[in-house]
Amino acid sequence: MIGRRTLLALAGGTAAAAAARLAFASGTDTVDTAYLNAKVWTGAGPAIRTDAIGVTADRIAAVGAEAVRARIGKRTRIVDLDGAFVTPGFIDPHVHFVKAATMLSQPSLRDAADPREFVQRIAAAARALPKGQWLEGGNWDQDRWGGEMPNRSWIDSVTPDTPVAVIRYDLHMLLLNSLALRLAGIDRNTPDVPGGVIERDPAGEPTGIIKDAAKDLVLRAIGTPTDDQIDAVTRQGIAHALSKGVTQVHPTELETISFDSTRRLRARGETGLRFRHYLPLKDWEAQAALIAREGRGDTWVQWGACKVVFDGSLGSRTARFYEPYADEPSTRGILVTDPADLHDWIASADKAGLQVTAHAIGDEANDVVLDTMAAVARANGARDRRFRVEHVQHMKPHAIARFRQQGIIASVQPYHAVDDGRWAVRRIGEERLKTSFAFGSLVRSGAHVCMGSDWPVAPIDPLTGLDAAVNRETLDGKNPQGWYPEQRVTLAEAMHSYTQEGAYAGFNETQMGLIAPGFLADFVVWDSDFFAIDPHSLTRAKVLRTIVGGVQRFG
Repeated sequence: MIGRRTLLALAGGTAAAAAARLAFASGTDTVDTAYLNAKVWTGAGPAIRTDAIGVTADRIAAVGAEAVRARIGKRTRIVDLDGAFVTPGFIDPHVHFVKAATMLSQPSLRDAADPREFVQRIAAAARALPKGQWLEGGNWDQDRWGGEMPNRSWIDSVTPDTPVAVIRYDLHMLLLNSLALRLAGIDRNTPDVPGGVIERDPAGEPTGIIKDAAKDLVLRAIGTPTDDQIDAVTRQGIAHALSKGVTQVHPTELETISFDSTRRLRARGETGLRFRHYLPLKDWEAQAALIAREGRGDTWVQWGACKVVFDGSLGSRTARFYEPYADEPSTRGILVTDPADLHDWIASADKAGLQVTAHAIGDEANDVVLDTMAAVARANGARDRRFRVEHVQHMKPHAIARFRQQGIIASVQPYHAVDDGRWAVRRIGEERLKTSFAFGSLVRSGAHVCMGSDWPVAPIDPLTGLDAAVNRETLDGKNPQGWYPEQRVTLAEAMHSYTQEGAYAGFNETQMGLIAPGFLADFVVWDSDFFAIDPHSLTRAKVLRTIVGGVQRFG
């Protein structure tokens, strides 16, 4: 049975496209593949299930055993799923794809429990590299050992010939050793960078900590890998994402490396995972020109959207708040982008028909972005623009209702709540946390809320996001009943955000996010029915098969 939401989705888009989908769905031709004996959560409603899927080419041709069996022919491949659970493919609307994929093979510092272990891991990684090669990766987390910030003096003696630039797990802060500082041209005389921070000791010397826009000084020194190296990394990332049941990602990046790589792979028919790219907002004119020449891509690699970073992160104390940080009263965060530029770029890109999303974490940053988007919408007139805000972590109470009122999509990452929840109270106190990571309030308000990972800041595995959204148990185990439990959402709500809302956030809701006739054949077979198991065991479920475009890409 097809639900009303499904029929409405099928009717979306152009009249010709809707007619083609409906004709396809009502056809009588035999299907290429019949997936039988399944427990299928279609996504069309919390309890709407079916038991079979028929696929022809890259589309779902029929659902339900009766409809599918009626279209089985001599050449139909029959796949007995033996009662396995099936969901629509998960869509991750916020990843840093090439960076994350690169980190799959780089040293990890994420779980270093104390400074000693941190230094030992860096020393071991440096010994394994050729002399002079940059040591990157890291994902370190100083809050695991009480919050003391690392310093170049910790690692200089164990990395005399290896330039080190290891990143904090929020991607907003680098630790450099003295050699890396020298190669990047950073010393006591280096001026501060707009939108960035070069941390200095009392004598004015750089400590090795480089934040936000100041990271560009380092990235220039490291240089860019070759196209072949980048494409190899992209392939690794694709395989990893597919193994987790993810069928589309939205790289929201401030460079074009991932975009260029996926375009190259697409030209060779190698993608396997779907991409919708959000390119740098400041370069909106270049993207508008590309669209004029080539359109907006296809179902595999899409563009036509822009991203801007407005403030920093909570962990780096660079997210922008109205009031100072509780544990560092000398600051209330920074603005990575000038508000005047924010307005001008959003207004221009929107007028050119591009979708725009903005990174905003602090409460002041969220208000400024919402105000700017409201002003642009008034000036440019009504249209289906689907403005997004990435992270939406900390808000004043009045801001929550604005997402639905303004038609702005809240793009959130549930894992951040259970991760930051270990130490966030030290940064901003309990009162501001009452409307932080307010997933429940946003969903109940009727706003569009899509959920993702921010990979590599968090695992790309959507099960970790579902677990965080539904249970909200912090990673340190100190909140077994949920951290600010009133902000939990139901499993069906979280899955809706990871499927249909992810599709809506990328203008793909008429062809992705549901298991329904006419939709792309993107679905995942799991070893456990999420609705039948203890919600605290969600992360134990395993992907058996990932099908994208009617082809099994994993399993």
